[in-house]
Amino acid sequence: MSNLVVIAYPTLEKAEEVREKLFAFQKEYLIQMGDAVIAEKKPNGHIKLHQIFSPTGAGAATGSLWGLLIGVLFMVPLAGVAVGAASGALAGALSDFGINDKFMKQVASTLQPGNAALFVLINKVTLDKVLAGLEGTGGEIMQTSLDHSKEEALRKALHEHIKENEQSGSAA
Repeated sequence: MSNLVVIAYPTLEKAEEVREKLFAFQKEYLIQMGDAVIAEKKPNGHIKLHQIFSPTGAGAATGSLWGLLIGVLFMVPLAGVAVGAASGALAGALSDFGINDKFMKQVASTLQPGNAALFVLINKVTLDKVLAGLEGTGGEIMQTSLDHSKEEALRKALHEHIKENEQSGSAA
């Protein structure tokens, strides 16, 4: 069963930094993600999704290849590429997998302008190691499908190191 976690950050850069950490954890087989998208609320209120995979681009590339092959068979390779790219891009744009774009835009609409939200669809996770790696990264949990104890552990890990820094700063 997959779990969805949505964390709000004050900037796009901070959300991207945390997403990069998650990608590093994935390379170490500590987490398996189905999707990791950042939704940024622009100052004008527009929501921009920063996705790791573009289905439109992938569809256009695949369509171009198939169009070229079919075009060569019928002696019109350039027309085949053009038709293949257009149909592939259309098919890619119409297919949406991972986290639903409409849902992400709806949740991100509650952000303050300039803020960003990291949406992560988690398939598998070694929770203790990932939480230790995310310690002190900040962010506010907007929504999760985790059980209460795991959600609280995540919330604590995000803010743990920050509180320690505040205490050591006030003691100095």
